[in-house]
Amino acid sequence: GTSVVQVTATDADDPTYGNSARVVYSILQGQPYFSVEPKTGVIKTALPNMDREAKDQYLLVIQAKDMVGQNGGLSGTTSVTVTLTDVNDNPPRFPRRSYQYNVPESLPVASVVARIKAADADVGPNAEMEYKIVDGDGLGVFKISVDKDTQEGIITIQKELDFEAKTSYTLRIEAANMHIDPRFLSLGPFSDMTTVKIIVEDVDEPPVFTSRLYSMVVSEAAKIGTIIGTVAAHDPDASNSPVRYSIDRNTDLERYFNIDANSGVITTAKSLDRETNAIHNITVLAMESQNPAQIGRGYVAITILDINDNAPEFAMEYETTVCENAQPGQVIQKISAIDKDDPPNGHQFYFSLTAEAANNHNFTLQDNKDNTATVLTKRNGFRRQEQSVFYLPIFIVDSGSPSLSSTNTLTIRVCDCDADGIAQTCNAEAYILPAGLSTGALIAILACVLTLLVLVLLIVTMRRRKKEPLIFDEERDIRENIVRYDDEGGGEEDTEAFDMAALRNLNIMRDTKTRRDVTPEIQFLSRPTFKSIPDNVIFREFIWERLKEADVDPCAPPYDSLQTYAFEGNGSVAESLSSLDSISSNSDQNYDYLSDWGPRFKRLADMYGTGPDCLYS
Repeated sequence: GTSVVQVTATDADDPTYGNSARVVYSILQGQPYFSVEPKTGVIKTALPNMDREAKDQYLLVIQAKDMVGQNGGLSGTTSVTVTLTDVNDNPPRFPRRSYQYNVPESLPVASVVARIKAADADVGPNAEMEYKIVDGDGLGVFKISVDKDTQEGIITIQKELDFEAKTSYTLRIEAANMHIDPRFLSLGPFSDMTTVKIIVEDVDEPPVFTSRLYSMVVSEAAKIGTIIGTVAAHDPDASNSPVRYSIDRNTDLERYFNIDANSGVITTAKSLDRETNAIHNITVLAMESQNPAQIGRGYVAITILDINDNAPEFAMEYETTVCENAQPGQVIQKISAIDKDDPPNGHQFYFSLTAEAANNHNFTLQDNKDNTATVLTKRNGFRRQEQSVFYLPIFIVDSGSPSLSSTNTLTIRVCDCDADGIAQTCNAEAYILPAGLSTGALIAILACVLTLLVLVLLIVTMRRRKKEPLIFDEERDIRENIVRYDDEGGGEEDTEAFDMAALRNLNIMRDTKTRRDVTPEIQFLSRPTFKSIPDNVIFREFIWERLKEADVDPCAPPYDSLQTYAFEGNGSVAESLSSLDSISSNSDQNYDYLSDWGPRFKRLADMYGTGPDCLYS
């Protein structure tokens, strides 16, 4: 009886005239699930507890008939599609009561062991569920989470597996709906349980060290072969294969250490120096004897203990000066020392002058008892002319056991100082300079001289460039030049000396011709000279017309150039010779005029003429 939708039909007939517009509704398709009110057209459910999981969509056909549904009335139909929405009326159920999975013990942490899923006929949020491990001996070793897309339970590893420690785990897993509808609690609990058994498979594992990091110490005075410490590893598999040890030489490139392959004892192989490397971090490899491919790694940190094997020395290179007007007892330098060693209680240095310098009359040394010392003058009246540099040997002793010492020389320069005691000049050669001429002035004079020299060189270079003639090489433009050769021709067989194409020009030729096999001697003239062939009106006019065309041609080159033309004249008075017949033909043409053409045509005149002197008359 739940209302679904109301349909309405209209009738264009006059509602006041009889029953023509009185409509009655009925359902033609969709029974027995739905019904329709005859007068109102309201569609209602006809059965309770419809099941979306069985059928989620229905197609109804509704008829509207006038004349109150009587015979003779007219009718119309419409279709109505009804879709059922989902409610959470189906609890999740595991397809199986138990599951079993096998996993290797070498599977890394966070790896997926298995995926399980509880079936739920509902859709959308009504099918969302959560999984949890409620019981079993693998609570701390495994965990389960839900895949939001597939609603699967994903079992992953939380701790490393060890076949030798435990071979199987049992988990009790529960799946439950996240959104429960209270109206359907009577259908039973909306959760389900299943059992998952995980079998751990044995894998041949590499040897395992008893400690992840070994810390060892050794003195830098240790002799070669001194035992530093021992590492130990074992095969975790049931076979318990023997283990052999070695050092990864990538971590001990200098080969300072050795290890016994059977016992794992580490010894020194070379002399050690703490000042070079205070800590050595090496990697020890443990390999199974039966399967060398199985390699375990252990890490060893070896600390080198210090001994007093370095003498103290000056902390820096001192540049000490003393003024010529220094007074006795004046402090000119404070010195300190350093030592590469690192004693447990810190350094303590003692300063003194060497025996040969203890009685000098120029300087003295005072030990400040704080690892520093002060150098003082013993007299006044230092003069650079007499001695510009003093060397003071200082003896430094450390507090090590046994103590070490060294002699360091302090260089002291005598300088000319101003009123505030600041050194101005410390070189004795400064006295050689003329009076009143300082070093700065000398540098300025030298700079001026160099500048003048540069200017003179620039002027000379510019003048030379202006005087240089404009000489053209063979690859550049050589128009308006005459090229002269003083060379004899090579005869008829010399085809390289002249351009034969230019010699065939009947109209114009140059007085001189550029040779390709001789380097020319170039002179600059106004224009090249030309010779004209013997005066001939026809050819002169032809050349004159071509000259005018070249002058107005915009594509002609802008310099004098050689133009070659092939011109045979305006024609011959003999016209065409194509009509000549053989001597055996009966030709009536008169060829007597050939005799008037000169000796060049005498042969033709003899062959075709009709005179008494004809060759065949």
